[in-house]
Amino acid sequence: MTAYAVGHLYPAARLDGEVFADMERIQSTLAPFGGRFLVHGATVEVLEGSWPGGLVVVGFPGIDEARAWYASAAYQELIPLRTRHMAGDVVLVDGVAPGYDAAATAARLRAAQSAA
Repeated sequence: MTAYAVGHLYPAARLDGEVFADMERIQSTLAPFGGRFLVHGATVEVLEGSWPGGLVVVGFPGIDEARAWYASAAYQELIPLRTRHMAGDVVLVDGVAPGYDAAATAARLRAAQSAA
């Protein structure tokens, strides 16, 4: 099942050279784990609430590959190049299986809540 690395980042008004170095090198850290950028540097259209900063989404074949990428020596070497110059939150999350049905999930949650 596809998994994702999601970053909600708050870049400075002027990016430092280390951030550019991170961006130039990150692709090579993704490839061994089947990772690829799905969202990177795109404008976010806010429809509800607020969304300061930017969004990065990287897809992986599965959560194990996403974890292995994040823990890899190659990526760990790049993290400080970003974190010294921009704050943010980074999470790993599993996607849903093919054929996922939100209504079935709602029914399961409703039943569990009623039983409690």
